[in-house]
Amino acid sequence: MSSVSIRLSAVACLLTLAACASQAPAPDTAAAPATTATPQEMVALIRGAAGDGDGELAVQPLRDPMVDDLRERAAALEAQGDLAGAVAALDQALDIVDGDPALLQERAELAILQSDFERAGALAERGYALGSQLGPLCRRHWITLEQVRLMAGDVDGATSARVQADGCRVAGPERY
Repeated sequence: MSSVSIRLSAVACLLTLAACASQAPAPDTAAAPATTATPQEMVALIRGAAGDGDGELAVQPLRDPMVDDLRERAAALEAQGDLAGAVAALDQALDIVDGDPALLQERAELAILQSDFERAGALAERGYALGSQLGPLCRRHWITLEQVRLMAGDVDGATSARVQADGCRVAGPERY
């Protein structure tokens, strides 16, 4: 057999093998959301989950006055419907104190309002990891994760997040 015939046979064999090889299935498109809540309804639910905290242990760190001003500005801008301005104010606050669990949570809630659920989940997870992992803020982190998982169609993950949120409630110490 000539070298050309051998090469042609080898190429034909490779093409046959390539045609027979199974293709990996296309990545499944995102699962259908398991909620019909709007981003505004989700944020209202998240903020409502904090409750009033009455009689509950809640850790409140000392805050930088400049960061507090930016947080107040963000809240005012959000109330006026200026979501981009609110995001910019919180991002500026995070530049000052990037590990503040409350700031991370507030920014996660704004990410939900922007329908950026992936970012919201990442921010809530980071806030939980850096926070006290109990009290009203802990519940907000987990309810954020619940809502993000519902949007992703992950009902089991959402249920697990709800259980975690319920575990954040810790009674305060007895006062005498």
